[in-house]
Amino acid sequence: MTFMKRPELLLLLVLFLAACKKNTEVPVNPANFPSGPENSDLPFFAINTDDIIPDEPKINGEMVIFQNQEAVFTNGIGIELRGATSRRLFPKKSYGVELWDANGLDMSRDIFGFGSEEDWILQGPYADKTLMRNVLIYDISNNIGQYAVKTAFSELTINDVFRGTYVFMERIKRDGDRLDLERLEPNITDETLITGAYILKIDKTSGDTEDSDWPGDADYQPELGFRSPYDTRGQLIDYPAHGPKTGPETYFLYEYPSRDEINDAQKNYIQQYIMDFEEALIAEDYTNEPRLYEAYIDVPSFIDFFILNELSGNPDGYRLSTYMHKDRGQKLKMGPIWDFNLAFGNDGRSRPDSWVYRYNDFYGEDLWLVHFWWPRLLNDPIFRSQVKTRWQELRGGVITSATIHTQIDDWVDYLDSNGALDRNFREWPVIGETLPFNSFVGESYEEEINYLKNWIDSRITWMDSQIANW
Repeated sequence: MTFMKRPELLLLLVLFLAACKKNTEVPVNPANFPSGPENSDLPFFAINTDDIIPDEPKINGEMVIFQNQEAVFTNGIGIELRGATSRRLFPKKSYGVELWDANGLDMSRDIFGFGSEEDWILQGPYADKTLMRNVLIYDISNNIGQYAVKTAFSELTINDVFRGTYVFMERIKRDGDRLDLERLEPNITDETLITGAYILKIDKTSGDTEDSDWPGDADYQPELGFRSPYDTRGQLIDYPAHGPKTGPETYFLYEYPSRDEINDAQKNYIQQYIMDFEEALIAEDYTNEPRLYEAYIDVPSFIDFFILNELSGNPDGYRLSTYMHKDRGQKLKMGPIWDFNLAFGNDGRSRPDSWVYRYNDFYGEDLWLVHFWWPRLLNDPIFRSQVKTRWQELRGGVITSATIHTQIDDWVDYLDSNGALDRNFREWPVIGETLPFNSFVGESYEEEINYLKNWIDSRITWMDSQIANW
């Protein structure tokens, strides 16, 4: 007798293993951890590990979260470094944290009401001296109705060494509290079911290859994803895919199902879907109504993705850290947005007076370029008209200088009144220091915040002037 022939026994086994897993939590004694500063409302993360934290794999550790010096969460964890460029250039590291039980198996728990999950991130702003560029754009995204990860300003100590102010956040995941998509199991090959769900990303391969140094950023192996047949100008590519990347290539990496779980039928489906969309977009002569490409994409999500990347002047927009997803029986949607630490004028390429989607016109020698989708869509009078309508709608409330300034001021007051700014910049004295990518160097935190506000004001004014003519 096999479990496959007796599904009720299989279910009992699953429930039993789940119960065992639930009862094997790591006993963590908060008394062995620093509980954080007095008179601070910021969550304080205290992590202990047995060794130096590597890029990968995760190593064993324990974590306690304190709120006002009271332990509110304890768990065993696996922890590793996160990031590509920032991990190599900056001493303040970011971390990926996975909740582990006593057997080293992942386990889901809710933190801060974000919803139950095992994977979390502690992002360490360093070159972003405001500490809040990611938090700001994620907040705007959620406010316009496009899911972005939830965040919480926090402080962190690792092995009794204070590491400063961090942003605790979710990872982009498929589940009911995040991207609420259908589950696509590895055994599903039925053509009526493999239409979703998928999460793809356009990004570097750092973290997906054995090479954690610079060459590992652009090593696109077949198991990681697939290449568009078209280059960044919309012309067919006449050389084989995979291996070290060339500038004209755009690769779509498997995020969900993961590269270890996605089967051939699922790969074939999503690759063909993207190809069909691209062929429709290239064939479109802007006389069809509805447009040919509308059969494949959720246009409002593409418009909001465009607005968020352009509002922030995100120099990585469209070409890196770019996620898209497709649910079962639905069209392709852009997002969620991700990784805006260089945005809002923090990088010299983040200008208030030029379109990010025209990146290739200015930086055509870059290894990662904007794919042809965006110039092609923005050449469509109907798409531009829809962008204009949406922009004017958002300018009536969510996207105004006053609204954004108020949110920034609230966060500044929160961090300052709790002493987090002083503690962070004592540990990382970067104010007044020119760091990689910085296009502005303020002599005080107040100057950094004023620069951020003024940049946003200039950007909104410039976008108003451009979109008014669409």
